[in-house]
Amino acid sequence: MQTPIERQGATTLKGNPLTVLGPELKAGDKAPDFQAVDDGLKPVNLASTGHGVRIFSVVPSLDTPVCDAQTKRFNEEAAKLPELSIYTFSMDLPFAQKRWCGAYGVDHVKMISDHRTGSFGESYGTLIKELHIHSRAIFVLDKDDTLKHVEYVKEVGTHPDYESALAAAKKLVGGAAVSA
Repeated sequence: MQTPIERQGATTLKGNPLTVLGPELKAGDKAPDFQAVDDGLKPVNLASTGHGVRIFSVVPSLDTPVCDAQTKRFNEEAAKLPELSIYTFSMDLPFAQKRWCGAYGVDHVKMISDHRTGSFGESYGTLIKELHIHSRAIFVLDKDDTLKHVEYVKEVGTHPDYESALAAAKKLVGGAAVSA
């Protein structure tokens, strides 16, 4: 197994720099494969997320205020855009993800747990080495698994730019509908 890329200071927590494992992906890159599990402990990889327009919303832990708000916001958007698939990735255990979704009525976002190996985090450049949680990020993928929008949020406790990610996804969904 090869040693993952380390990006010193790629993210901060309360202003303190942390090391993130994995590459810094950019729009235009092919989305990397990964191995994780859903809330039923079924394996999930890139192919199993489908080939439509997708948003991968990455959060450190659902039990924090910004992660809670981020996931609820994308759940609301997913309800309005059925042609868009939205996944939330975290290091939370699948059981905790399922409990959290049930407690808050989150039923349009698919929850993915990277707790076993951190494969998603190392592939997408979001795994915080010191804490073994994800940094905050958003990836928008097109039907061909190309990243069309990438945002790594510098400070873990800061909200992402929801509007930019949603605009990129809506443009892809609209483009897919027009060309069909």
